Amino acid sequence: MTEAADLLLTGAEVHALTDPDRTAEAVAVRDGEIVRVGPEYEVRFLEGVETDVIELDGGVVLPGFIDAHTHVQLLGQYELHADLWGIESRGECLDALRDHAAELDAESEDADSPSDDWVVGFRYDESAWDADRPLTREDLDAVSEDRPVAVFRIDVHSASLNGAALERLRDDLPESDVRTESGDPTGVIVEDALDVLWEHVAPDREDARELLVAAQERAHRLGVTGVHDMVRNTTLPWAYRALDREDCLRLRVRLNYWADHLDAVSEAGLAPGAGSEFVRTGAIKSYTDGAIGSHTARLGEPYDDNPEEHGQWVIEPDELREIVADAAASDFPVAAHAIGDAAIDAALDAFENADAALEDPNRRYRIEHAELADDEQIDRMAAAGVVASAQPNFLQWAGEGGLYDRRLGVERRKRADRFRRWLDAGVPVAFGSDCMPMDPLYGVDQAVNAPTDAQRISVTEALRAYTYGGAFAAGDEDRLGTIEVGKTADLVALERSPWEHSEAIDEIGVALTVVDGDVVYGG
Repeated sequence: MTEAADLLLTGAEVHALTDPDRTAEAVAVRDGEIVRVGPEYEVRFLEGVETDVIELDGGVVLPGFIDAHTHVQLLGQYELHADLWGIESRGECLDALRDHAAELDAESEDADSPSDDWVVGFRYDESAWDADRPLTREDLDAVSEDRPVAVFRIDVHSASLNGAALERLRDDLPESDVRTESGDPTGVIVEDALDVLWEHVAPDREDARELLVAAQERAHRLGVTGVHDMVRNTTLPWAYRALDREDCLRLRVRLNYWADHLDAVSEAGLAPGAGSEFVRTGAIKSYTDGAIGSHTARLGEPYDDNPEEHGQWVIEPDELREIVADAAASDFPVAAHAIGDAAIDAALDAFENADAALEDPNRRYRIEHAELADDEQIDRMAAAGVVASAQPNFLQWAGEGGLYDRRLGVERRKRADRFRRWLDAGVPVAFGSDCMPMDPLYGVDQAVNAPTDAQRISVTEALRAYTYGGAFAAGDEDRLGTIEVGKTADLVALERSPWEHSEAIDEIGVALTVVDGDVVYGG
């Protein structure tokens, strides 16, 4: 007799996202594995006395979303610090920071002795304000002159500090990454200077565990069942493994370690793909350049709104080639952050000098973002099998008159994130969020309703990039990314069909999230 299933999802429109796409009415799960996909009457044969049956009333079931490029620590910090996402003016931003400072004071043990803890904010975006200029020391001194205030721009490639924070960090900040005006610091720091700031505001082990629990809950609400986390100088890997040992981790994690951890990772025997069911080692992560919003993405031609500026190298091309070669010697692929066209060239040159073939699923080279890839670079990526690990939510800045128009001009703005061109060329594409924001349906909506034909892709293609694409980028396509018998039961159920409501996919709610056969949200 066939053993009963643990979980049945019925009354659904199941999209396996295989190629070609197939649909069904129900899914059966046993021991964390998909055991049947098909008509409801057939799947119902696996119902037993203890089977949990969830009727979805026509909801759409998809493979669980995999965020192929994110920073889970940031997601947790958004929950616990001042989250400035969506604030539309400088004044509102400063008011939110003042409110957060007051909350910190209220939480301090002695109300007569206000806390001198850092006031930290995340995800401010000055491009949405009337005056497109970053927060300054003067702005943040109005929040507090006595306690340090630090606010990270949404791209986390620049931050703004008040006078107290600048004074506290003064001796350690690299001079070249501290913006000045008439010789005085403006309060804006970029790139390597942020490493110094992180040392002061990064969570310790106890805080990291709290952040991760909060982040995991948020991810599940969004239908995210797996992440590729870019980790550096953080206690989050410890927190992941601590929760995993306690059987409290219900998020599949690929840890992409920074290049400065390569020796330690290799010595510890953390080979690509090694680990537990939930925590596995991924690629070695490196920068090349910065970000468009912060004027630090490395461009072949200067910025339209700053003709003296081409951006900067965070990692010089010669050093990147050494990193890729060292990683290859330890059997690791590299995931290289490269946004500007000059940076993408540097990454491709480094990969082509190493083994960038796809034969080994644990050695898939990746360009993170790849926003301004030109036609020749796209063809090079396709020929080498390099994965484009992209963030469709970045298209929020690619509309007419938006940030990219101002920074890059119309021609380069239209050349950004050409997902249609990438797929047509045969480039493997994986979608992630970079936490701007972590919301797969927001990203899918941006890709489906993109400003230009070269950027716009179908609903199915966008969903596959956020499911199968992430699995493929990690060499996990045999167990994750589609709904097929034998694959792991990581699933998400949506309240409405993104095919039938393609004009507003970001407004569709998540009804249910299942990880390893367990309902972790909804139900």
